[in-house]
Amino acid sequence: MSPLSTYDLKRIFQKLDKNGDDLVSLEELSWLLERINNGSVHHQFSKTELESLVGKSSLNFDEFLFFYESISSKHNDEIDDEVEEIIISDLVKAFKVFDQNDDGFISCEELQSVLIRLGLMEENSTDKDCKTMINAFDANSDGQLDFEEFKTMMLLTITS
Repeated sequence: MSPLSTYDLKRIFQKLDKNGDDLVSLEELSWLLERINNGSVHHQFSKTELESLVGKSSLNFDEFLFFYESISSKHNDEIDDEVEEIIISDLVKAFKVFDQNDDGFISCEELQSVLIRLGLMEENSTDKDCKTMINAFDANSDGQLDFEEFKTMMLLTITS
């Protein structure tokens, strides 16, 4: 969802301002938040919580803009956190596939075995190919990948 323009927000503000006093009350703001959330939010604000968050009983247009910017950036942070949790969870699962002996490390042999099983490496490939892959991300030079090194490798591969 793209952010709303100032023009869009002005139109929303004017629609909310039922009595035309150039202020949006907490009741009107609460009504808007309920409609925007459409039941998809984890937490619905009570009037007391909303007043504590806003700091007053009504907002002028500039304050309304500031409120919109603060809740939309918080919402984006929540989405970013949720996406990060999903990515880390998926990486943990992938790491476990490669860490066949469950010792917390991916050895050259384990990497080669899984890549062959997935059809990403030929059966007759040498250990040298896997060692080269591991060495590229082996930060502590122990000849194997721990989870953090694996995560770095996967995230760099995904983003490039």
